[in-house]
Amino acid sequence: MSLTEEPAVPAPAETAPFVPAKVTIDRTVRLPSITFCLARHQTGSRVFCGGADFGLHSFDTAAEKPETKPLSETRHSSYVTGIVSAGGMLISGGYDKSLIWWHAETGQQIRRIDAAHDRWIRSLAVSPDGLRLATVADDMRTKIWDAVSGQCLLTLEGYDQLTPHGFPSMLYAVCFSADGKRLATGNKTGKVLIRDTDTGTIQQTLEVPVMYTWDPKARRHSIGGIRSLAFSGDGSLLAVGGMGQVGNIDHLEGKSRIEVFRLPAGERMHEIEDSKYKGLVEKLQFSGDSKWLLAAGGDNGGFLSAWSMETGKLLAQEKVGNHLHAFEMLDDRRLVTVGHDQAALVTLSAG
Repeated sequence: MSLTEEPAVPAPAETAPFVPAKVTIDRTVRLPSITFCLARHQTGSRVFCGGADFGLHSFDTAAEKPETKPLSETRHSSYVTGIVSAGGMLISGGYDKSLIWWHAETGQQIRRIDAAHDRWIRSLAVSPDGLRLATVADDMRTKIWDAVSGQCLLTLEGYDQLTPHGFPSMLYAVCFSADGKRLATGNKTGKVLIRDTDTGTIQQTLEVPVMYTWDPKARRHSIGGIRSLAFSGDGSLLAVGGMGQVGNIDHLEGKSRIEVFRLPAGERMHEIEDSKYKGLVEKLQFSGDSKWLLAAGGDNGGFLSAWSMETGKLLAQEKVGNHLHAFEMLDDRRLVTVGHDQAALVTLSAG
C-alpha cells in the first residue's frame, strides 16, 4: 500500500435478525376495570386504554411505578372497545355506538358522533399515515372515516346480518395493510373480506370456519369468530386469530388458533393451534421483518406467544396475567399488554 492510499475499512458485520426465545414480565400495573383496548401515544411513553368503566385512562410506561390516571371526566355511556392514536388525537369507540375524538394531552373532547353505527362498535383501526379511521360494528357494516375531520367516507356492506343458524352475527376485527391500501375485516362465522381502502371494492374473500362453533343440541347458540387480523409488513401474508372448535360453548375452552394466508393467492401457509393455552387470540402483530408473529389472548388466563413464520412452530411463550385483550409494541423487543384488571410491561429476548 502506498503512503497516499487510504487503509481499507472492514465491512460491518451483519447482525442476525432478532428472534424471540423468552418472554419476561418486567412490571405490572393495576387497571381500574376490565380493559379491552390500548393505544400508544405517538411521541411519548404514555399509553391510553379503555374498558368496562366507560372511561379512558393513561399511564407512563417509562415511570418506575406506573399508575393509571383518568384521561377525562367525560366518558362513553357503555364499554369502550376500541381506541387509536392519530395526529395528536385519540379516537375511541364503544358499545354506545359512538365515536369520540380527544386531545391526547389535555383530555378535552374535540368531537363526538353519537350514532356512528347502528349497533355496538367492536373495533377501530387507523391507517399508517394517520389520515383514515376504520370501524366495524354489529350492524355488520365497515365504515371508513376521515380521521381528522370525522367525515364518513365509505359505508361498506358484504356480511350477512344473521349466522347460518338464524342468530345475529357480529363483526369483530379490522386492520389496515402497512401501505394503507388494503383493509381486512373478520366476522363471527369466519369470513374475511379484504378491500381496497379508496373504493371499498372487495378484492378477496377468505374463510376460516373452524373458528366458529355452533351447538345444535344443548344450547342452540354459538361462540368464537375472528377476533384479530394482521398484515405482514410487505403485505404478502395475512394472519387471522380466533379459537378452535369448542365442546362446551359456555366456556372459552377451545385451543387458541391462528391461520396464516399467503396473498394474493389466498393459500393457507400455517394452521396453528396452541397445545398449552386455550381461548381467543385477541391481538396479532408481525415482527418488522415478518419472520415471526406475536399473539395475545386467553380464556380466564392470558398468554403471549411468538410463532415462527418459516416453520409455524412456537418460539417463545408465557402466561401474562389474565385474559389479554390488546398489546402495543414500545420498540422491537418491548411491549405493553392490557387484560382484565392489569397491564404488563414485557420484554422479548433471544434467550
